[in-house]
Amino acid sequence: MKKYVKGLLVCLAIAVPSWFLGILFPVIGGAVIAIAAGMLLSPLLKDKSALVPGIRFAAKKILQWAVVLLGFGMDLSVVLATGKQSLPILLATITASLLIAVLLHRLLRLPSSVSILIGVGSCVCGGSAIAATAPVIDAKDEDVAQSVSVIFFFNVLAALTFPWLGQVLGFSRASGEPFGIFAGTAVNDTSSVTAAASAWDAMWGLGSATLDTAVTVKLTRTLVIIPITLILAWMRTRKAAAGEGPGVRLGQIFPFFILYFITASVFTTVLIRLGVPVTVFRPAKELSKFLIVLALAGIGLGTDLVTLIRTGAKPLVMGACCWVGITALCLFLMRVMNLL
Repeated sequence: MKKYVKGLLVCLAIAVPSWFLGILFPVIGGAVIAIAAGMLLSPLLKDKSALVPGIRFAAKKILQWAVVLLGFGMDLSVVLATGKQSLPILLATITASLLIAVLLHRLLRLPSSVSILIGVGSCVCGGSAIAATAPVIDAKDEDVAQSVSVIFFFNVLAALTFPWLGQVLGFSRASGEPFGIFAGTAVNDTSSVTAAASAWDAMWGLGSATLDTAVTVKLTRTLVIIPITLILAWMRTRKAAAGEGPGVRLGQIFPFFILYFITASVFTTVLIRLGVPVTVFRPAKELSKFLIVLALAGIGLGTDLVTLIRTGAKPLVMGACCWVGITALCLFLMRVMNLL
């Protein structure tokens, strides 16, 4: 454990101010600030050999712990009850995003790991989905940093433009449910979902009606992390068995932390049904958010900024196509289902 201390302290020195800056600027969020700060600081550290073990520990293990703790913020019964109405839209948009990512992976000749991370991050839940998927596909720090940056850009764009778009398209101003479904489906990250939904509530005096719907739809999307990571783990072992990749067994890469995530969610659901207040689980949820910031500081420190800039245009194109595809399909299906 001693070998991790120096690297973890550097990550912590970045994560703490990033966390508080994220509170001040929620549209940007602490996670993005941490990864950007790590990337900018990395070239200034001439000899990182003593820091590497701690940086890698933060980027890999702490990231997995953060995903597990996310489970303590999920009441599965509420998620599934509210998610029924939006489920067809969610399944369609998730499928569309993944298909777009597969197609553009071939057309743009992007690395498969970047394509997977952007596709999953766009259709599921932004940074959390990237955090869960990266260890399963053994993604490089540069791939994770690039994907998070792309997702962040369209998160901010959505948070700033969706309330205006909602007015133009004639979303209900008496009920927050339609815009909540739209924001929860078409915006990638929780922070930006919250920002867009809260803005709609404030604009039309809806209290927290829009926000409640948007967050619940968003949590329903989060559950898709489970089958996606399991499928990716299985595909990786199949490729290895066929000689298309390095030798690996399912037991070596199986995302056990996803099983712990499920256990935490079930545990939370059972205790809430027994009368335990939801607020009891808030500290675990907040700790999860902080650990994601800490892990992304480590990923930023392990990223080659020059390489990232050189290959940045193509991932941005993929992110744009996924985001526009999800948004357009969501609006179309909401119109068909008389939700808009």
